[in-house]
Amino acid sequence: MTSAKLSVSIAFASAQGVKEENQDFAGSLIPDDHQLAYKGIAAAIADGMSGCDAGREASHCCVAAFLDDYYSTPESWSVKYAGQKILSATNSWLYSQGQRRYQSTHGMVSTLSAIVLKSNTAHLFHVGDSRIYRLRGGNLEQLTRDHRVRAGNERDYLNRAMGIEPRLEVDYQALPLQRGDLFLMTTDGVHDFIDQKALKKRLLEGGDLTRLAQSLVDLAAHNRSDDNLTCQVLRIEELPLLKEDEILRRQSQLPFPPPLSPGKILDGYRIEAEMHASKRTQIYRALDRATGKRVILKTPSVLYDDDTHYIEHFLHEEWAGKRIHNEHVVKILGSDRDKSCLYYVTEYLEGPTLAEWMRANPKPEIREVRKIIEQIALGLRAFHRMEMLHQDLKPENVMFDLDGRVKIIDFGSVKIAGIAEMTPLDHGSPENILGTLNYTAPEYHLGLRGTVKSDLFSLGVIAYQMLNGALPFGREMPEKPNKANLDKLRYVPSIHCNPMVPVWIDGALKKATSIQPEFRYDDLPEFLYDLSTPNPKFLTAEEALPLMQQNPLLVWKTLALILFAANLVTLYFLLKSN
Repeated sequence: MTSAKLSVSIAFASAQGVKEENQDFAGSLIPDDHQLAYKGIAAAIADGMSGCDAGREASHCCVAAFLDDYYSTPESWSVKYAGQKILSATNSWLYSQGQRRYQSTHGMVSTLSAIVLKSNTAHLFHVGDSRIYRLRGGNLEQLTRDHRVRAGNERDYLNRAMGIEPRLEVDYQALPLQRGDLFLMTTDGVHDFIDQKALKKRLLEGGDLTRLAQSLVDLAAHNRSDDNLTCQVLRIEELPLLKEDEILRRQSQLPFPPPLSPGKILDGYRIEAEMHASKRTQIYRALDRATGKRVILKTPSVLYDDDTHYIEHFLHEEWAGKRIHNEHVVKILGSDRDKSCLYYVTEYLEGPTLAEWMRANPKPEIREVRKIIEQIALGLRAFHRMEMLHQDLKPENVMFDLDGRVKIIDFGSVKIAGIAEMTPLDHGSPENILGTLNYTAPEYHLGLRGTVKSDLFSLGVIAYQMLNGALPFGREMPEKPNKANLDKLRYVPSIHCNPMVPVWIDGALKKATSIQPEFRYDDLPEFLYDLSTPNPKFLTAEEALPLMQQNPLLVWKTLALILFAANLVTLYFLLKSN
């Protein structure tokens, strides 16, 4: 049985009232099936501030920009991230236009309240004194708070609005939806002239939403509203099943690939060789007969042909990869040909993996290591800009192309914020960690959610291993990490493994691989900067320690060599004198 899609009824009404011009604006957008699943339904209402030079233009801009730009943001972005980015950009434009065109902080100012209904969740954004209410089970609740202040005994003034200041603070909240929920969006020309009791009574009467919206505007006008009057009403008719994702599951109806061997042709790809096989996937080198180019085919393991959770993850790999375009991330190739089974195609890289490179270069130059780490970081940042976490960064998942360019090649553990809002996958539960033990951030083992700092930990481990030929804690992670045994791990300074690593670089490695996320760097550029520029913080504590405390073994070895050389010199002169 197919799950129900999100279905919403929407209506609005607006009137100029006693004002010379209607500076309110409201709008909504219900997209087609694909964006309905990935982006949801959006609605917004705005009220241009009375007394500003271009209130009507400002309110129109706020609503139109939110509705247009929201559906232009990447599908991988969470609603919160997308909404805040759009509102921040719109606010900056309104403020700059007000300054440039009207030389005033009140040139283009408007309130804005917006709702995005995605899957089973309502996401609310709010700035100003427009309002959003929810009627559920006979209870009417105001979900937003008015951003107003009272100046002495005078009237209230807006203390927060779109376009009033260069920086914007937005109220955001996410609420679970129920079928039958009724959301009411109003400007102050309506809600300031209808008390809560009368408003609730009118909403409970229900009926046609267009007539309901108009009746609220008429009631406020009857109560002598002195402002423009606008309201918008949304009613939740149907909700999708909580953990269903129909768009991704469409391809899951395809069969698993048949056994593939050299010479076999699959949808125009001639298999040349099996490159890798594991319990979860097979990877083949193939020739695309349509283009004459070598490619890589990745197929799911037949062992999981009845595991919908596994199939969902496999489909997410292709979905994520197609949305990242960066020279340091392997390209997933699209095709207009129909697929006969489950697989996806990537560009073919002929260079070694980073793991192979490390075995061939056990003592690389620091400059060379830094260059490779910087390229990996650029690839990771492409994931992070799309609100994705890689979650399985390790030397085997990094390759070189023939030009020596470094590329991240695997998407099997990627967490996608936008998808997680619709169908949360169990990336973080200890029994279902998709990463690799020695490179996976400790917080995953404790069942905590990953962040950018989690990918940074993995990059720090790789950097340490490249420079020192060892892992940062002197041994492998415990087989079943928990808080007790993770707390026992102690960072091993680089000087114990490679005395050529400067203390300030070791300080950067130590911070990047901290067991506690709060002690790591906040972002990748900060880590990269400390790898190339001495941080004074790392030049004090350990440099002040005597060498005997930093590396006693090195001290004793050096003393032994000095004594041995001295004995040789003494023996030489004794023999010469005889």
